[in-house]
Amino acid sequence: MLDAVLLNMRIHGRISLCGMISQYNLNHLEGVQNLLNLIGNRIRMEGFIVNDHYHLYDKFLEMVIPLIKEGKIVYVEDIVEGIENAPSALIGLFHGRNVGKQVVVVDSQ
Repeated sequence: MLDAVLLNMRIHGRISLCGMISQYNLNHLEGVQNLLNLIGNRIRMEGFIVNDHYHLYDKFLEMVIPLIKEGKIVYVEDIVEGIENAPSALIGLFHGRNVGKQVVVVDSQ
């Protein structure tokens, strides 16, 4: 997918990187072919982790919770019922079978 993105980036564009779950269990990591576009279009790629921004979490919640309640932000959960289905749900994460946040409900009460 990054190959397609690189072909469509604007000059001085920015790409943020977070997580690579699709690569975790591969014997050979997937390669990127269009890296020259990073140079030609002066694109910046930078990785981040949640801990880099944790100090902003309370401010984020103040902003986002009202938007969720108003229906202006919608999130998707892929819900699987039963602990017995947890292993296949986890495996599905590594194969791109889920949509949104994967949730396993172990007790519906």
